[in-house]
Amino acid sequence: MSQQKLTRAEKSWIVYDVGNSALVLLATSVIPIYFNYLAEREGGGSVVVAWSYAETVASLIIALLMPVLGSIADMQGMKKRFIAGCVGTGAVACVAMGLVQTALAFLVIYVISSVALNSSMVFYDALLVDTTTDERMDEVSSQGYAWGYVGSCVPFIACLGVVLGADALGITMQTAMLIAFVITAAWWVAFTVPLMRNVRQVHYKPRAPHAVSRALSGLGATVREIWANKAVRYYMIAYFFYIDGVHTIIKLSTSYGTDLGIDSTQLVLALLVTQFVAFPSAIIYGRLSTRFGTRRMLLVAIAAYFGITLFAAFFLRSAVEFWFLAILVGMFQGGIQALSRSEFGKLAPKERANEYFGFFDIFGKYAAIMGTFLVGTLTALTGNASLGVLSISLLFVVGFVVMLRVPERTA
Repeated sequence: MSQQKLTRAEKSWIVYDVGNSALVLLATSVIPIYFNYLAEREGGGSVVVAWSYAETVASLIIALLMPVLGSIADMQGMKKRFIAGCVGTGAVACVAMGLVQTALAFLVIYVISSVALNSSMVFYDALLVDTTTDERMDEVSSQGYAWGYVGSCVPFIACLGVVLGADALGITMQTAMLIAFVITAAWWVAFTVPLMRNVRQVHYKPRAPHAVSRALSGLGATVREIWANKAVRYYMIAYFFYIDGVHTIIKLSTSYGTDLGIDSTQLVLALLVTQFVAFPSAIIYGRLSTRFGTRRMLLVAIAAYFGITLFAAFFLRSAVEFWFLAILVGMFQGGIQALSRSEFGKLAPKERANEYFGFFDIFGKYAAIMGTFLVGTLTALTGNASLGVLSISLLFVVGFVVMLRVPERTA
């Protein structure tokens, strides 16, 4: 594939990742630490257990909603409307997290914001097929993740300055967090505007009366159609396992580090390094896929994550080791996410991309129920967070084996 210039639509699609990634980064770093701060004031228990179950609830809600909403969103002109609704709801919830003072209320609002954020990204992922061609999907998808990683650092550094400098600024921690949430919400909304203006939904199903009832009645047929397609079937099963592991690591890394007693500043700075490492790595990974093939590069990333999980379970005990782990994750995180998205975009029927992505996300990216549940449950039963983390390695083993059975795509 020649490295031709990005079109206006492709650039506009990419910058949405810059916007939503600000909240993603905050949710994987500062937010769990702030929740731990609120919980400790109330004499709460392990933050790993509470956070794991909150993430599980959010993922379950998305898994139940997305097939139906995805089918409706595939109708003419609906994708961007759903994105706008999700961004509006999520931005309000983001600001609201800075207004509550109890751990339980904070956790409930966080679940709402997480559902809105990740739902918007399902519709956004499906809009990739309207933005570019099959030949350019790996490149554009990789650019989205890459610029999302580095772009999200701008508001994050501003938020970090306010939160870490709260005492110097003469403000309380709650006020500092409120300012951080406002900055993040405004950034997300601002980078949604180009997507709404410049990307058109060119693949769609004709609008029909009784859209909701039709969507519900057609779910069974879609499931049978997906299952009958061997390539899609095995790919979705493999994706379910390995990306569940990836997102479990993303969601729980900060709370795991906190549970090990690593200083919160070290945790946040290490995760910031992950963002900068992931920027060039995602782009490089997308270009390597054109030379070695998307599936082969996915297998390399799955194997790398298996090693990362073993390292976290057996060797991660200090801030230095957490920094080393953060760099390793950055090398493969963007690549595995970007190529997974683009590869499925090539497999799914273009006019039904949202419907397919809705089911796709049940099996993986935003339905990270199994990993977070495993970690939370094993940690609660054994009192050892390392054993909970070790369970994630099984997800990568199964994902790797099933991915080997995915038939090669034909031209």
